[in-house]
Amino acid sequence: MTKLGYQIPNFSYPGVGPEGLYDAISRQAREADGSGFDTVLVMDHFYQLPMLGAPTEPMLECYALLSALARETTTVRLSALVTGNTYRNPAVLAKTVTTLDIVSNGRAQLGIGAGWYELEHTAFGIEFGTFTDRFERLEEALQIVIPMLRGERANLAGKHYQAVDAFNSPAAISHIPVMIGGSGERKTLRMVAQYADESNLICEAKDVSRKLDVLAVHCDALGRDRDDITVSWQRSTCIAPTTKEADDDLTAFFARQGVDLGALTDEKREAVTARFIVGDPDTVGERLAADLETGVDGFTLNAPANGHVPGRVALLGETAAKVIV
Repeated sequence: MTKLGYQIPNFSYPGVGPEGLYDAISRQAREADGSGFDTVLVMDHFYQLPMLGAPTEPMLECYALLSALARETTTVRLSALVTGNTYRNPAVLAKTVTTLDIVSNGRAQLGIGAGWYELEHTAFGIEFGTFTDRFERLEEALQIVIPMLRGERANLAGKHYQAVDAFNSPAAISHIPVMIGGSGERKTLRMVAQYADESNLICEAKDVSRKLDVLAVHCDALGRDRDDITVSWQRSTCIAPTTKEADDDLTAFFARQGVDLGALTDEKREAVTARFIVGDPDTVGERLAADLETGVDGFTLNAPANGHVPGRVALLGETAAKVIV
């Protein structure tokens, strides 16, 4: 289960072109594998997300990338954070994740969500639909994917998807955990309680306690033990051996996006950088320890500002592993 995951959310690294991109990514995965992380996760998007860069910045297809990373790593689980359900037929997705389990020797994980980035759907000719449509599709998809991941046959005559005796051969060689990403209290967390092994929250610190309470209510209503579900919280970090180096890394990251942190007022700078935990190992470790007091079981950490810098992912893993015991 994911108690300490490393997510790679961006593939824009200074001085690195397409020919060197995989080497920069695989180095991060190897550092994560050897430093205390239990899962490596990558984006399932076709364009870069607005909060991380322009749509034209590099973005790799996640399951081809995860299969390659399976041969670079030995212990970490491998997952999307999270699969956009709308992008794939659910039976095909089950086949894809099962194949990842085979090639990784039993280290696949399914992270999945309803999908939200309308630009990608429009550009690629994928039906976007309404908010309600996307969550209906997600629930139907789970009723196909999960049986197939468990070596069973899937049958569904749904509104959005159909399956007739759909099965996987070969079957998965491990119990593939299912993580549902998102923090919606009425739909997402109810589906976590009903279908998932794990929940990954994306929300502000002030909201975490309420989200956990809502999940517990859904579990009670469904007769599920809340303790059977591992809950991680997504956090952005920028760690370096010294706080000055971490600040410099973050400043350079924003400069690459056209934002001069030094020219901003203190209030504006704080707002722009608020989502990052920034500093040396002691500072980052203290912040993560405080965040763990919210009641989550662990974190999915990313380092978009400096994960590409050799040694930074290893330092993050070693620091965070001291917090997650």
